[in-house]
Amino acid sequence: MGSVVTLNDTLRITKEQGFPVELDIATHLKKHYTINDVKDKIFSFSDKPTIRLYKAPPVRNFLVEDLGSKWLYWGLVHMVTITHDMVNESTSGTFKIIHLNTPEEMKIAHHLIDQRPETNYFE
Repeated sequence: MGSVVTLNDTLRITKEQGFPVELDIATHLKKHYTINDVKDKIFSFSDKPTIRLYKAPPVRNFLVEDLGSKWLYWGLVHMVTITHDMVNESTSGTFKIIHLNTPEEMKIAHHLIDQRPETNYFE
């Protein structure tokens, strides 16, 4: 017998899973958000498939908005809480944004971190 656990350094979530509704890419590209827009707010996510382990503070995790086949690297987060649903094999939790990328940083982040052109929002 065994179990499957996924180790993550990236919190990739959809709006439905809890990506912050306060962050909108169209708005960000016109006048970018700053960390002050989300400072000290705690956000929650739910129903990430499989049991996932994230890096614990003070180590960062990447915050990525999942837009189907495209990914947007918004910045960095600290995980605050993690809950594992062993029956449904899913992960939920809360996080705090510690850094927001500027639009320019978002455009280069994918190339530095992921490097798969098929998931790059800007290509």
